[in-house]
Amino acid sequence: MKNVVKQLLKTNPNIGFGIARWTLGLVLFPHGAQKLLGLFGGYGYSATMESLTTQMGLPGIVAFSVIMLEFFGSMSLVLGFFSRFWALSLVGMFTGIIITTQLEHGFFMNWFGNQAGEGYEYSLLIIGLALSVVVNGSGPWSIDGFILKR
Repeated sequence: MKNVVKQLLKTNPNIGFGIARWTLGLVLFPHGAQKLLGLFGGYGYSATMESLTTQMGLPGIVAFSVIMLEFFGSMSLVLGFFSRFWALSLVGMFTGIIITTQLEHGFFMNWFGNQAGEGYEYSLLIIGLALSVVVNGSGPWSIDGFILKR
């Protein structure tokens, strides 16, 4: 068990991997804060759960997971705490988003409001950053790195 945790926390010391982790966490945090706390113009937990389950038809556990992953996952990524786990979870979530809601709208985001929905370019960027974290770990200046040193 100790070796599994050690492998999970193992990190590449290159600063670029820390930048990828911070960018991913900082970009996702406002989205999670909108969904859970109603910050940044969001609707908060209850309204988001209602929207995800009734309008989008997601099962309750999936809707709950989306909210928790975006909020707590983004904070954990910024701190570098179990980053590989959170990043891999984001890869799964955003792959699901692409398949279920964005693929039919093409590649480009809906910048001018002339599409029926959003394309998948943003989601691909999130997946790319997340895969970088999955492969390389938290990078320097992370809780994972601190735990590993002890």
